[in-house]
Amino acid sequence: MTTSIRYISYMRKAILISIFISLPLLGICQDSLDELLDQYNSESIPYVSVNELSKIQNNVVIFDAREIQEYRTSHLEGAVHVGYDHFNIKKMTDLNIPKESKIVVYCSLGIRSEDISEKLKKAGYQNVFNLYGGIFEWKNNNNKVIDSTGNETDKIHAFSTQWGKWLHKGQKVYTQ
Repeated sequence: MTTSIRYISYMRKAILISIFISLPLLGICQDSLDELLDQYNSESIPYVSVNELSKIQNNVVIFDAREIQEYRTSHLEGAVHVGYDHFNIKKMTDLNIPKESKIVVYCSLGIRSEDISEKLKKAGYQNVFNLYGGIFEWKNNNNKVIDSTGNETDKIHAFSTQWGKWLHKGQKVYTQ
């Protein structure tokens, strides 16, 4: 009896360790960006494609939902940093952005930006979109990004090596 209890305990530990080890790999085992975004997003916010945004970029409000070090490395021209961990809806009031404005929110891939977009919608902003594939897809399509001094750059903060695999063009930066 003691041997079978030990065996069951051993098997439970082995299963838990396997699950623990495989969880971080979920984001990197996806075959496509569609699959990755389907895994993390509810699509409660409509996507805008990189191609669409490149045509209307000067006629929309663009919010960067990444952390400040990511934004300082590079961002879309005209983007306003709103962050993720310390996002504050009051900042929108301070910016005097009308609730009917067309707003596009982006992050690295489009996961954090959906969360921030949902908060904007809840606060009454009606015309909010999530940039499909985020700044990674923007750069992968040869679009311009600028650094904190306003100069064009090829550097993109890749967030982590796990997520950096989705950035195919530009120079990956992990700390700055």
